[in-house]
Parts: sequence; C-alpha cells; structure tokens
Amino acid sequence: MARLNYGDALPTEDRIAGDYPVLGSGGPSGTHKHANFQAPGIVIGRKGSFGSIHWAPAGGFAIDTAYYIDSRSTSVDLRWLYYALNAVDLRGASQDVGVPGLSREAAHEVLIPVPPEPSEQGRIADFLDAETSRIDQLAKVKERSSELLEERRIALTSQLCFRGTEAVNTLRGSEIGSIGKIPRHWQVVRNKTFITEVTSLSKTGEEELLTVSHKTGITPRSEKTVYMFMAESRVGYKQCRPGDLVINTLWAWMGALGVSRYYGIVSPAYGVYRFTSNEANPEYFDYLYRTPEYVCEMTRHSKGVWTSRLRLYPESFLALNTPMPPRVEQDNIVETLKRELEPDRQLRSVIQRSSEVLAERRRALITAAVTGEFDVSTASGRGVEV
Repeated sequence: MARLNYGDALPTEDRIAGDYPVLGSGGPSGTHKHANFQAPGIVIGRKGSFGSIHWAPAGGFAIDTAYYIDSRSTSVDLRWLYYALNAVDLRGASQDVGVPGLSREAAHEVLIPVPPEPSEQGRIADFLDAETSRIDQLAKVKERSSELLEERRIALTSQLCFRGTEAVNTLRGSEIGSIGKIPRHWQVVRNKTFITEVTSLSKTGEEELLTVSHKTGITPRSEKTVYMFMAESRVGYKQCRPGDLVINTLWAWMGALGVSRYYGIVSPAYGVYRFTSNEANPEYFDYLYRTPEYVCEMTRHSKGVWTSRLRLYPESFLALNTPMPPRVEQDNIVETLKRELEPDRQLRSVIQRSSEVLAERRRALITAAVTGEFDVSTASGRGVEV
C-alpha cells in the first residue's frame, strides 16, 4: 500500500528559513529553504511521539525522528491514506527496547482497510475533510476555553505569590532586573536557606518511576512499579518522597516542576530538593516556582552553550533569591489559591472530557468512513451512528 521513508537529520542551527515546514514526530517546528518530500505528503512519528500522523499539504522537510510518504511511495490517494492510517493503531505496532519507537518493518506489517476505487477514495477524503473540519473547530473552542482558564490561573498565582498590587519594595539581588515586587515586611532569602538538594537513591530497585510535566505536575510514569532500573543503570537517579520539590532541569522542559505527592525515583534529568525549615510551606513554593516570573529567573540563571542545551544546575537554583512571606501568610495564600482555583479546576475537567468525546467521535467517524460502514455519497456525517 505504501512505503515509509526515513527523514533526514537537520539540526536547528543548520536550518535556513524558507517556504517549507520542518516536521518531526511532534509536528511542524519551523521552516527550511529545501524540502525532502513532495507536496502533498504524510509525516509519521518514528521517535518521541511515535505513531503520530501529520498532513503536509505543501510538502516539507521530514527530520530524522519521523518517516514520510508522498506520491512516489504509494499508489493510493494520499488524503485517503492519511485517514486510513488514522483509523489504525500505529503506536501499538512497535516499541523498541529502552527507547519507545516505531520501527519501519513493524509499521509495514500493520493491516489497513483495502482501498476502494480511486474515485471512491476521493469521495471519502472529501467527506472526512468536511466533517473532521467541523469537529476540529469545536475542539479549538474547547482548547481556547482551557487556555483562558490557564491564563487566569497564572495571573492569579503571580499576583498572590508576589502581591503585585501591594508591592512597595523591589526584589533585589538579581544580576539583571528583578523577578517581581513584594510587600515591605516580606523577607528575601536564598533557596539554600530552607531547601537542600537530595542526591541519594534507594537500593531496593522496586520504586515507582516518576515524571514531571507542565500540565499534570508529578505523576507515575506508568501504572505499574518499575523494576528495570538495575544498580548499574541507575546512575544519577534520585529518590523522591511526598513533599519534595522536583524540577526538570533541562531547557526543553524548563518550568516543569512541582511538589510530589508520591514516593518514587526520578531520572537524572530532574533535580530533587527537600524543604528543611518549618517556616516554608511547600505548597506555597509549589505555586511560586511555577509562576512565569520565577521560571524566567530560573531560565536566566541556567547555563549552556545553546538554548537547546541550557541546564539549571543545583548550585544556581539554590543561590536564587526568593520572596519569603511569614508562614501564616504563606498558608493564607495557599488557601486562597485553592479556593479561587477549584471552580476552574472542575470546569477544566468538564472541558477535557468534552474534548475527549470530540476526539472519540472524530476517530469513530474516520474508521467508519474508511472501512465502508456507510456510503459517504448519501451520509451527512453528523447524523451517522458509528
């Protein structure tokens, strides 16, 4: 049916801005002067977001984390093939040992629906273009609603953690500028006065592996306990317990941090810090450290040759100046944020569920159309039961 072609290496510093999108497993990421596949084309994630499928109407440059398909490597309508690939589970085709990925050999063995006549392929593609576009517009409305809720959370958190409306004293001690304004009676202290770095690792080999993201905070990487970390492969891993602060120190995820609710271990990409003073409420600092102002400050004190290789080293984080309200005010700020943000959290859950329903509807409609469960020539799509 189709042949997957390997993308090519194209480091960021070698890209020349141009007319062609650069696409990887995560989708578009800039432009380039040259293309390595024709228009239109399909790009499929090989590493990272492996199994992801992206439509490239103008062609583009597929990098080495992805495969591409264009008219030279398939005999069917490319748009129909794009939808047919969306109807199968490419992610389940292959997971390389160690680093999950989609092997080309496994992808080529995946079964997809037998294509109808070329004219019918075109009708199916046209039908799905119209119907998925309608669903995608609804999904964008949901996404924008979530963005507005997130903007409100950020604004409220920043205002309370820095008390911007009552600020009378500029936070000092930074090499360039400041990270906010605080009330006069607040202290400004270095992180190392109430936080210490955790570098130890449990020896049992049965801890849960934790991960950190901007959206979900700290969560187990999988539902099952991780046993794969033998002594020789656990160099740099750190133990984490409830109440510890975990920060992803790599530039790519700068700002992905939070206070853990779990016992577990984290990879060398993360820093683990333990609060050592009763004057510090970990929940307050959980909010504070995730404000844009503080993330900006952490980024500014990160070190590295290129932006993509910046790293926040423990000594830099521990030396940062941080606003320290009296403990009673920390507690009040935390309670206020919880009270004010709880309705938003509930609304966000409703929006997320409705977005999931739309995604399920989209997948079901695509599957039904490409497998011939209904005649697209007479179906409206919106009234089809699938």
